[in-house]
Amino acid sequence: MRVPANLALITIVLSAVNAAGQAASSSTACSAPEYRNFDFWVGTWEVRGADGELAGTNRIERILGGCALQENWTGRRGMVGTSLNAYDAMDGKWHQTWVDSNGLRLDLAGEYASGRLTLQGEGPSLREPRRRVLHRITWSRLPEDGRVRQLWETSRDQGLTWEVVFDGAYVRSKPPVAGHPGER
Repeated sequence: MRVPANLALITIVLSAVNAAGQAASSSTACSAPEYRNFDFWVGTWEVRGADGELAGTNRIERILGGCALQENWTGRRGMVGTSLNAYDAMDGKWHQTWVDSNGLRLDLAGEYASGRLTLQGEGPSLREPRRRVLHRITWSRLPEDGRVRQLWETSRDQGLTWEVVFDGAYVRSKPPVAGHPGER
């Protein structure tokens, strides 16, 4: 069957327009500055507890054209976990879904302000798995040396009082790559 020349030309033009539109939308979909708020966490890290002991290693990378961050955690005792982090322009908040090899799943949401990202949400207690508690995790860039502080707290009384679960420092385990976002 022979395709009329006009139909073939229209098909080619529409395909080109569609491809150009997809390329333009994927490169600009997450270009607002809010999508870069958490880039200070991007990198390969050694994570140390408040006592200075190695807690584990973490690799955070930008994925999906800069629309999300993926975390890959390995604890010093073998526990592994991953999170997907994304800014939602509809509600103006950052969201994180965390899952680990101990069966913990957390869904957190929050905001970036004054150089810190704070996310919180309800989830199982780490000490009493059948009890739900409020989790609050704050990441702060330490400008003096490029480290990142992570403070993880839980509350059994809906945020009236908080107990520290983990207070640690992220120290880069690889030298920064020039021009790589978040590797400053």
